[in-house]
Amino acid sequence: MTSRTAPVILTGDRPTGPMHLGHFVGSLRNRVAYQNEFRQYIMIADAQALTDNMDDTGKVSRHVIEVALDYLAVGIDPKKSTIFIQSQVPELAELAFYYLNLVSVARLERNPTVKEEIRQRGFERDIPAGFLTYPASQAADITAFKASLVPVGEDQIPMIEQSNEIVRHFNRIAEREVLVEAKALVPPLGRLPGIDGKAKMSKSLKNVIHLNANPDEICAAVKKIYTDPLHLRIEDPGHLEGNVAFIYLDAFDPDPVGLAELKAYYVRGGLADSVVKARLETCLQDVLAPIRSRRQQFEKARGEVLQCLKEGTDQAREIAARTVAEVKSALGLTYF
Repeated sequence: MTSRTAPVILTGDRPTGPMHLGHFVGSLRNRVAYQNEFRQYIMIADAQALTDNMDDTGKVSRHVIEVALDYLAVGIDPKKSTIFIQSQVPELAELAFYYLNLVSVARLERNPTVKEEIRQRGFERDIPAGFLTYPASQAADITAFKASLVPVGEDQIPMIEQSNEIVRHFNRIAEREVLVEAKALVPPLGRLPGIDGKAKMSKSLKNVIHLNANPDEICAAVKKIYTDPLHLRIEDPGHLEGNVAFIYLDAFDPDPVGLAELKAYYVRGGLADSVVKARLETCLQDVLAPIRSRRQQFEKARGEVLQCLKEGTDQAREIAARTVAEVKSALGLTYF
């Protein structure tokens, strides 16, 4: 069990669909390692997911347990990591309410991450208020557990910076260090591109390989993977840059020496894309088979999985309630 004095790390996911290889590389496998080093809180961010899914709330609630199943299947241990459901910790909403008084609408609109996500969703000026104010909500999620580390992609760094602005503003008002600033922990390997070569693996773009994909689905997906459009003949020199097959091999091949030789061969010319894809398929089948097997076992015990979520959520509420009490005391909101 991780020491209770270890640094606190907060991480999580929106439950809006099945998890895929991009999640695995970007966060899930790191969390398995983090749980042995940090006090880790993993949030299933169902309330936050509603900010742009109010037209299909069932999609969010259905996927809460699916996300939990994926967490357990990849090796996240609820005895080491506290897994909890955001909507069941009302203290987070209370903190967000207070923090909204510490940030202006103009500052929220200037947040680069928020601006980009508004553009991607086509909101223009018809922005759900909950979506616009998400940085305050995220600050509540982080500070409730006094997390000092938050694993994020580079595109999410502005969110951590704005959370820290709220922390500093609050501490100035309190005239003492009540809340803790967090550091963005950016994984060395960023997002995986989609199998079509697009910059991001995304469920909406249908360019993913799901963690619960069966062997035939993995095989079919690998055949579609984008390689080098200039590699028209086997004898032609190949290019590695932007070649999704090799990007995936960098992430999953357990033999770096053999992979380096394969790359050199491909660049020289004389190596077919089909050979590269065959090696990649073997790697992915080896990675996903045990995950799929464990997930199937957990699916047979959904009641136990729900109990695990309840216990984690109860633990999270205890921690968050202590922070709320400190915040209210600092604001002079203690009367009884």
